[in-house]
Amino acid sequence: MMTSVAIKKQRHERMIIMTQATITLSDKNKIPAIGFGAMIDPDQTYDAVRDAINAGYRHIDTAAGYMNESEVGRAIKDSGIPRDELFITSKLWLQDYGVEAAQEGLKASLKKLGLDYMDMYLLHQPFGDVVGAWKGLEIAQKQGLVKSIGVSNLNAALWKQFVPQFNVLPAINQVEFNPLFQEKELRAVMAQDKVPLEAWYPLGHGNQGLMANPDLQEIAEKYGKDVGQVIIRFEVQEGVVTLPKSSHQSRIKSNLDVFDFTLTQDEMAIIHSLDTGKGTYDPQAAGVEQFLRAHIDVHQN
Repeated sequence: MMTSVAIKKQRHERMIIMTQATITLSDKNKIPAIGFGAMIDPDQTYDAVRDAINAGYRHIDTAAGYMNESEVGRAIKDSGIPRDELFITSKLWLQDYGVEAAQEGLKASLKKLGLDYMDMYLLHQPFGDVVGAWKGLEIAQKQGLVKSIGVSNLNAALWKQFVPQFNVLPAINQVEFNPLFQEKELRAVMAQDKVPLEAWYPLGHGNQGLMANPDLQEIAEKYGKDVGQVIIRFEVQEGVVTLPKSSHQSRIKSNLDVFDFTLTQDEMAIIHSLDTGKGTYDPQAAGVEQFLRAHIDVHQN
């Protein structure tokens, strides 16, 4: 039987592994392999982010469009964790696209978060003056306001359309990714530039069929884990930065507890076979831009 001292040592060693597991961005900066996705109700954000940091997360992902940057900032401040031990990402929303507007949008995010610089700032959607907004982020990066700049929701066609117009290669592309939608075409295009992918909806948005998959359940039982943990482990081994989100303390903790087992090649192949090639979000679908602009306005307050 392990003594209390041995158990504490084991937990400390696992905490070190969790905070040191990183993926290299295209700009050579490193990003924690698992981050806490803060796309949750602003009323739940403060407690959830505090719980995440207490559980060992050092990578927090928010956005101007989530309307909760201030709550994230308060949780970061109250955590007492040194700034240089945290990796904070936010995203520019559509009302702030354009060269000058993007710079102001970034400064507004920094103010709400209470930060002097951002570790990562992304263009949240591929609409409007994308090239101008990107140029604004390039300028902000040179000014030291952000370390890495990237994009979000660019599929393969949009990547080919926009990225050749950029002077600075995106450090990352944050898109929908999970076992049911593995973005094979996009990843092949991005691999040419050695740009990693970052996953939102990494658990398939709680897809019940995915969670009840008998093969995944068998793998989970083998390792004494749940299906969600197996999926996150798969994504980490794929080299995908993973952003699980939850407002439940137990789930927040368990989503990070995936560094004490490794999936075999056969198990990885089983999960690869689940890909349907179909996601829940198509940025090129008719009416998407209009819907987003109508329902999210970061200047409404």
